[in-house]
Amino acid sequence: MELAVGASQSAMSALLGKLGSLLAQEYTLISGVRSEIQYMNDELASMHAFLRKLERAAAAGAAHDEQTKDWTEQVRDVAYDIEDCVDDFAHRLGHQPRGEGLLVNLRRAWYAMTTLWSRRDIAAKIIDLKNRAQEVGERRTRYGVQDPKHDFERKASRTPRPYPTDRLQSSNPRLVGMTKPVGQEEAISTHGRWLVEGRADQRILAIVGFGGLGKTTMALEMQRRFGEKFDARASVQASQKLNRTSLLRDILKQVLPQQEPERKGDTGGTGLESRADEIQGWSEEQLKKKLQKQLEHKRYFLLVDDVWSVSSWTNIWESFPKNKIGSAIVVTTRFKSVANACCQQEGRIHMLKSLSYKESETSPRTSRRMNSKTRRRPKITKWSPKISKGSSKTPWGEFTRIKEDIIRSCGGLPLAIVIVAGLLAQRDLSNVSHWKTVKESLNSELDKNLTPEGVTQILNLCYNDLPADQKNCLLYLSIFPKGCSIKRRRLTRRWIAEGFIVEKDGKTVEEVADDTFNEIISRNIVRPVEHSSNGNVKACQVHDMILEYIVFKSSEENFITVVGGHWLTPTPSNKVRRLSLHNSNPEDARDRIGNMNLSHVRSLTVFDNLSQMPSYSLKSGILQVLDLEGCKSLNKNQLDKICKMFHLKYLSLRRAYIKKLPEEIGKLQYLETLDIRETDVTKLPLSIGQLQKMVHLLGGNKSTRLALRFTEVIAKMTALQTLTGIEISKGPTQDLGSIHNLTKLKKLSIFNLRDIDASSQKHGDLLSAIEYLSGFSLKSLAIDDGFTGFLDSVKELSTPPKYLHSLELSGKLTCVPGWIEELKTLENLTLSLTSLGTDTLRVLSKLPLLFSLTFSVNAKGQERNVVEILHENTTVSGGKIFVPAGGFENLKLLRFSAPVMPLLSFLETATKELQRLELQFRLLEGVYGLENLKSLQQVHLRVSQQHSEATKVKISDIRTSVSVHPNKPTVVADEYYE
Repeated sequence: MELAVGASQSAMSALLGKLGSLLAQEYTLISGVRSEIQYMNDELASMHAFLRKLERAAAAGAAHDEQTKDWTEQVRDVAYDIEDCVDDFAHRLGHQPRGEGLLVNLRRAWYAMTTLWSRRDIAAKIIDLKNRAQEVGERRTRYGVQDPKHDFERKASRTPRPYPTDRLQSSNPRLVGMTKPVGQEEAISTHGRWLVEGRADQRILAIVGFGGLGKTTMALEMQRRFGEKFDARASVQASQKLNRTSLLRDILKQVLPQQEPERKGDTGGTGLESRADEIQGWSEEQLKKKLQKQLEHKRYFLLVDDVWSVSSWTNIWESFPKNKIGSAIVVTTRFKSVANACCQQEGRIHMLKSLSYKESETSPRTSRRMNSKTRRRPKITKWSPKISKGSSKTPWGEFTRIKEDIIRSCGGLPLAIVIVAGLLAQRDLSNVSHWKTVKESLNSELDKNLTPEGVTQILNLCYNDLPADQKNCLLYLSIFPKGCSIKRRRLTRRWIAEGFIVEKDGKTVEEVADDTFNEIISRNIVRPVEHSSNGNVKACQVHDMILEYIVFKSSEENFITVVGGHWLTPTPSNKVRRLSLHNSNPEDARDRIGNMNLSHVRSLTVFDNLSQMPSYSLKSGILQVLDLEGCKSLNKNQLDKICKMFHLKYLSLRRAYIKKLPEEIGKLQYLETLDIRETDVTKLPLSIGQLQKMVHLLGGNKSTRLALRFTEVIAKMTALQTLTGIEISKGPTQDLGSIHNLTKLKKLSIFNLRDIDASSQKHGDLLSAIEYLSGFSLKSLAIDDGFTGFLDSVKELSTPPKYLHSLELSGKLTCVPGWIEELKTLENLTLSLTSLGTDTLRVLSKLPLLFSLTFSVNAKGQERNVVEILHENTTVSGGKIFVPAGGFENLKLLRFSAPVMPLLSFLETATKELQRLELQFRLLEGVYGLENLKSLQQVHLRVSQQHSEATKVKISDIRTSVSVHPNKPTVVADEYYE
């Protein structure tokens, strides 16, 4: 019920804004239609108020009957249909001529004549929709959908409400977010040694347990700890609907040597192609043969997660290469029968048990850490409320009893513990009524018997605690496949395009979207899997059981329809509004789509392969979100159809095989985000300048330095806030003075400077543009000068970009710019191909907010320059790099990347806050002073496959040094291929 209310509210809020805007315009309508629109606006406003009352009642614990649920679904459907009509109205009628005079009157007459049929058709639809809205309104009383009981207001006022989102932030910025299993240390060590010591037949470990007990967490920890002792390793998901071809392809992508994408010649291809792309179209038999050849002489470690049936395991096992050199396979499953089938020969079964009360109470994942810059909320540390025994009128013993009841209600299930802890952390923990509310809501039998129903009850409790708009944002995650790493920006920009996020409390929609994302993370509903260099969550992942829960909720309420996913959901009987196509079962997808009504799809997401979609399905004129990231089968005809989707706000063609965009893309007047990164598009059509609502233009390929040519038409999109992956070169169409128009630009990323020397006018124009934009909104700047010498001029900026948060300079720099000391707000700094010495580090150590620092001396195709810089570094630093004592007050991440890594030494009290050290190299001289890094949590070593035996010894020395560190940091080592 709560979902229906939330979804209806979301649809209604967006629609009321559009109706108000429509009434404010002076369209020449058929007589009487304006009054019909006004009636709909008033009627829907009343419905909206009633829906808000229903939501408040539900939050206070009121139960709604089936009639109320059915009515809210009707409200949502009619709201969607009216919104479709309004959007069609705006597109078909266009802009009515305005002004006075004979010429304008003639144009207005011509407009009235040419739009007569469209206006009659729209008028008929509006009258029909007005009648539907009136019927829905009358039906509420006719069938007994009554106002909630009046006492819910008093109850709601006593129920502690969540803190406002402006006081909620994500946890302290962090870089090491690993989740370690609780209570499994001995089992991991014992089973891990058994797998590693095997030198004969393959050994199989089956980890069995109820969903949410931590099977995957334990398996991943084993892979992290023991996987590097094998020649090859991979992890894949089997899931309820096994797709063996997809599974084999995923394994092969991970065990094949990594290669940089290469440019294809004129061979009929469309551009960038990597080894992973090459195998995308292989048949199952081809994949099996290649996998056999690749692994037959290698000792491999495979993790197969979430096997659901004996037949699935049999299919998987038959596809694996067999050898006699001690390979290891770890399988996770919910079923003992599957584990028995896995371990018929050389195998072990480990049965996961629920946590004890003590383990549940001290689970490290229940700790909540708040940003010191924001108002602090009470913490949950070992489940104890952060209040003193004398600070509350409530007896301390009552808090303790309630806490114990809540923990026991979670039944020792880690997933349940983490989610309930996240729920508690949102409220004032000094108020015992909130603890009581949670306890009373957890009438769970999990403490006696682990059941799906018990877990669903806990998920319902935490889901219902969310405001309506955040419920929609959470359910939106069901679009993404199981195990998918969901990028933060991809998600928040889509939320905005869908209309789930609106400005409030003086914040922009981007800021509100970030607050919503942080809220969902802080509630432990989704887990972070990747952090950006500033410590914020860059990507998240949804736990299998939570994803299954929101997939079925979304399907039940016709919020999102998922086809071809890991779970079989019913085909919707009414109009599909948002469609997500997964690639786990293409044949099933095509059959199901053929039976759906797709005429009202407003959001379409396709993973991997667009061929699942019928050709007619891309004709939707009301589509607002189209995400084809990674689709390899996109053709010119489909691109042309996309340009007729006039209401698109979000379009992603990232990693698609396309060379250019159609000229007609200028017709997408509402487009706000265009993502064409990692494609072959290097030049935009002239019509792109017509897209005045464009906010984010994302292009180029950072690894190959392929970039979009900057032209004057790009500078016409004055609403741009993000412009990435551009190339600036000599040419008549590149008036760099036009960049001054982009005063709203927050992020500028230049991947390539071509044929620009110090004597050229464009050289000075670009410097001027950087100085000018830095005085407005610019917060992030990245420049790769391609060894043109431009960066030497950057050192002489008369007005430095003092307000930058992120700066990346790639090119030969003999020293860092002197003005860099003035960047008091700088958080992230990347210097590539820069001469590095202790003096440079001493300068940078004075930056007060610097969070991450990266030095890289790697550049493909620039080997000569790399050798020169390495020689200079050796000369200047005496072959050693000393990280000075003191300074770097806030540094959490430090990266060094070079073919030859000189001796690196950390002096006492150096980088006292450093959490993560990353080193990439072929040859390593040594690392000393790690014991001086008091906050160190992880050392990540990326080693060239061409490394020497001497380098192996140095890596072993690092491990030894880390092993005696009081924090017991983890060491992660992997290879890269040159």
